Amino acid sequence: MNLGGLILNFKNQNNDFVRPWIKYYGENTPDRLEYSEKTMFEILQDSKQEFGENIAIDFMNKKISYNKLYNEVIKCGSALKKIGIVKGDRVTLCLPNIPQSIITFYAVNAIGAVANMIHPLSAPSEIEHFVNVSSSKCIFILDAFFENIKNINCPTLTNIVTASPIDYLGIIPKVVYKLKMNKKIGNIRNNNKIKKWTNFILLADSVDIVDTVKYSDIAAILYSGGTTGAPKGILLSNFNFNALAAQTIAHGGPDIDSNDSMLAVLPMFHGFGLGVCIHTAIFKAARIILVPRFNAKSFAKIIIKKKPAFIAGVPTLYEALLRNNILDKANFNKLKGIFSGGDSLPNDLKVRFDELLVRNGSKVLLREGFGLTECVTASALTPIKEHKKGSVGIPYPDVLYKIVEVGGINQLPYGVDGEICIFGPTNMIGYLDDKEETDKVLKIHEDGRLWLHTGDFGNMDSDGFIYFKLRIKRMLKCSGYSVYPTQIEEAINSHEAVALCCVIGVPDKYQIQKIKAFIVLKENKNADEEMKESILKHCKNHIAKWSMPKDIEFRESLPLTKVGKIAFSTLEKEELDKI
Repeated sequence: MNLGGLILNFKNQNNDFVRPWIKYYGENTPDRLEYSEKTMFEILQDSKQEFGENIAIDFMNKKISYNKLYNEVIKCGSALKKIGIVKGDRVTLCLPNIPQSIITFYAVNAIGAVANMIHPLSAPSEIEHFVNVSSSKCIFILDAFFENIKNINCPTLTNIVTASPIDYLGIIPKVVYKLKMNKKIGNIRNNNKIKKWTNFILLADSVDIVDTVKYSDIAAILYSGGTTGAPKGILLSNFNFNALAAQTIAHGGPDIDSNDSMLAVLPMFHGFGLGVCIHTAIFKAARIILVPRFNAKSFAKIIIKKKPAFIAGVPTLYEALLRNNILDKANFNKLKGIFSGGDSLPNDLKVRFDELLVRNGSKVLLREGFGLTECVTASALTPIKEHKKGSVGIPYPDVLYKIVEVGGINQLPYGVDGEICIFGPTNMIGYLDDKEETDKVLKIHEDGRLWLHTGDFGNMDSDGFIYFKLRIKRMLKCSGYSVYPTQIEEAINSHEAVALCCVIGVPDKYQIQKIKAFIVLKENKNADEEMKESILKHCKNHIAKWSMPKDIEFRESLPLTKVGKIAFSTLEKEELDKI
């Protein structure tokens, strides 16, 4: 697909966008945002030139300035060229949130290669698959997970680089890490194919690394969450990421500046983590507090100590933070923005977290966003000062939403449920080597625009607020009625004893599907028959009779996808395996 054509398609539109954010942000909101025509590396370069002494990365108390980050990117890019990586090649990044993740990503971008972003906890067979479908020539992987790639069969893979979280830390952390991880890491020997990060960086020379790269070129391959099928590779450009940063700043953090900090716990292999927590921060030369792994207690300590200006997370993260009152000592008076995305935010969870924020001095509340990796990440967000229950907010600047008939392109009236479609500058180029699937989701409508069909079911009100209901594939059929699991989940989550829940359909010879709810209770709540009766009685007051759960199972936790969403497909498989 011709990205240049897509960008032209966007830029040449008349200024007839429905702009609901004007009502909430004022008439001084510009008609259109200005979008950079630079690469992501060039954005980093600009931040370095203006704010070189600013801290770019704060990792385990190690501070890396923008000058230092830029220099490390240049060295990494030079080393990549030395091992034969050239413009257009694919390089797989299989790393957690450590400095090398950012360094490598922007180095790959600088030389015009493409970053193939995958989860560091991927199984060997998954790594093999992602490397092969992307035809990657090089992979960067955490040293502790080196065993996962020792025996993979990837004909195009000519180089393996292992990185350690201690490569940029002092002597004491290095000794502790080696003592703790020595058995797991084993003996990694440098050779023509395998190199440790420290040896790899030594390959750098003074050659100019920057190739002729365009803002319309592909920057990254990200993968769909895989909750309703096999993950698909999503091709995203420099333009997509730069547009997201500009929109996020305009709608989510209009007062973000170079003195602010962004708490980055969301992984870089996901659009939310890479696009918002990393690139948007770099766009404004802000500090990135880099967190490699989420642990509620240690994460809370970081919040209390560092007092970040911006926090982004998924609902399960915020629920975990509320447990055991671990944020009671936090002071949120410096907080400028806190966001939830990646999964539906239960209203009860928002209410409880907002109460915590206000109690601890925050001037802002938890804001919910909506989007998907096919448009990098968020494309809608709740306004700063207005929240409508059940809504995921209003579209980002320069983004159009419409609701169409499922399976068609005919637009539906306000308030009528259908498929959510998006038009805007962050829409993907397409799926990796899959024109058939690309054509199913990117469709030209009668208005001449190329719309992204999200596969999500919901509606829009006359104020421009979007209401997400569920993935279309999640809709259940019970005794001839259409049943929406998210509506049942919202009802159950509003029960005073419930922390999280997931609703699925279980095959039933009479009803086609019967409804089963998996529930995690709040601390010190009893999982017994009395609790079941209490929840069912609560449900009767909030949902229709045919939507009532026929079975309730209490769990200590719910299975999650690799990006922290509740993995309903895992629960479905468990139930099918019982039959």
